[in-house]
Amino acid sequence: MEATVAATRGARQRFCLLLVKPSHYDDNGYVIQWMRSPIPSNSLASLFGLAKDCAERKILGEDVDIEIHAFDETNSRIRPDRLAAMIEAAGSGMVMLTGVQSNQFPRALDLARPLRARGIQLGIGGFHVSGVLAMLNGVDADLDRAKAMGVSLFAGEAEGRLEETLRDAYAGTLKPLYNYMDDLPGIEGTPIPLMAVERAQRTAGGTTSFDAGRGCPYQCSFCTIINVQGRKSRRRSPEDVEKIVRVNYAQGLRAFFITDDNFARNKDWEPILDRLVYLREVEKFNISFIIQVDTLCHKLPHFIEKCARAGVKRVFIGLENINPDNLAGAKKKQNKITEYRQMLLAWKNAGVITYAGYILGFPNDTVESIMHDIDVIKRELPVDLLEFFYLTPLPGSEDHLKLHRAGAPLDPDLNKYDLNHICTTHPRMSREEWDRAYTLAWQRYYTIDHVETILRRVAKTRANASNALFLITWFMGSINIEHIHPLEGGFLRRRARRDRRPGLPIEPAWSFYPKYFAEIAGKLVQWTSLYFRLRRIYLRIKGDPQRYRYTDPAMTAVADDEAETHELFHTDAAQAYVAQAKRIKQAQNGHAHDTVVVEAAE
Repeated sequence: MEATVAATRGARQRFCLLLVKPSHYDDNGYVIQWMRSPIPSNSLASLFGLAKDCAERKILGEDVDIEIHAFDETNSRIRPDRLAAMIEAAGSGMVMLTGVQSNQFPRALDLARPLRARGIQLGIGGFHVSGVLAMLNGVDADLDRAKAMGVSLFAGEAEGRLEETLRDAYAGTLKPLYNYMDDLPGIEGTPIPLMAVERAQRTAGGTTSFDAGRGCPYQCSFCTIINVQGRKSRRRSPEDVEKIVRVNYAQGLRAFFITDDNFARNKDWEPILDRLVYLREVEKFNISFIIQVDTLCHKLPHFIEKCARAGVKRVFIGLENINPDNLAGAKKKQNKITEYRQMLLAWKNAGVITYAGYILGFPNDTVESIMHDIDVIKRELPVDLLEFFYLTPLPGSEDHLKLHRAGAPLDPDLNKYDLNHICTTHPRMSREEWDRAYTLAWQRYYTIDHVETILRRVAKTRANASNALFLITWFMGSINIEHIHPLEGGFLRRRARRDRRPGLPIEPAWSFYPKYFAEIAGKLVQWTSLYFRLRRIYLRIKGDPQRYRYTDPAMTAVADDEAETHELFHTDAAQAYVAQAKRIKQAQNGHAHDTVVVEAAE
């Protein structure tokens, strides 16, 4: 008997860790899921890298093997019964629902419910938990539902903290809350974000992601980043970034999304870019990047030039609006409309495709003013792709906190907090008008005529016009065919009959599947028709010997008299802003002149 016990103690044990990034429901209650999803989850990659490091260090003991499995529900069907079976077969383990945003929290609870019913240990972390803890001291009905189920909540970041959670789970003593919001960790030298190649290949273009830094110095009232990741910059070293690229390149991954909310504010942007330039130009790495920046990035000497040399092919810019009053009201004062054209032209000249976020529903907006501003953008700003969002009071933002304290109407359904649904009231537009403005905005910008203009601008600068064609097709098809925001779009929509939001009926198989397959076939026809319609424009431009001579008001060099010649500056708010900017410039010039006179006299 003693020999049997000793043998049992000496046997290796297994701890099964399942990392799941939930999706959320569409307007019909089905999980938004694709054969190939668009944007990889950096939260999932970061946690996978940290968990892999914990496994290698044997943090649960030399005789315990940590098995790690990562799933992204935007491209993989998640079946709670199978997750439970994996953990039960291992003998112990837990499920971590990672990077859960507010709009994904209802789906996360629906995944958690059957798992908790089988006694599976489960934790939820991400922006919703962290934002609510940071701004509302944890007061939230959906967090209460999670607690009632026995779900552990994780607020903050996992670097240096995951070990505690895993040890507690292995001991069966998970705490109800792990709150690290007051102690955000440094990330230099920490285990790198990593995505298994088979997971990355489920994204469009086999893209993977990593963050070079966290935190943002600005104070935008609609943003959750500053309240979840803080306003102090924390960053990986250039050596860390090089390691991330090399490790992923070795497993066949070539495309990267750097998820920093604003890469231009990373203090190490230059040494990081220098290393990436070396990898591309000396070691001949075939790598490409997507980054996010602010509207003042062109002020940094050599920033755009080095981005292009490092392989940045697409850049997302937080343009947000062209009305200075709207920008000031949202504390987005770093966005200066007088810099927009110069910044966009700098990216154009570097051959980088630009796409910008544009928010609809600031207090001064009306349907008419929004349509006017979009027309101005089309004529005068050389931005390639524009993506529209409702101004949404996201939990964790200052906007949400103010409305919550004021008792303003806020939609109780977190599933709608995806920037694509109205979640509160507007002072000047009815709900119907706001909805109409959102729909018209997409239609107004993505006309066939303007698509040709975009492609001509891309061709003139010798940027990748075929990639621009692909992106425009993706944006137009997502909105007009799939009826989903492009950031949530993907290739070939998957829909599981039984994966429907609780409270909605499960359709019978005899009606669900014929309708589903007919819808797929019909959409494929529409996608094909759209692509070839746009491709004909692309081929016509490609065959035009005068394509490099194309010009329009947006592509002309910035001149001193733009305040008089460009409609961008012809609103009352813009005129007031330009006048103020002139006064500041004159005061600065006067100060500089006085300094020179004093120094000369001395």
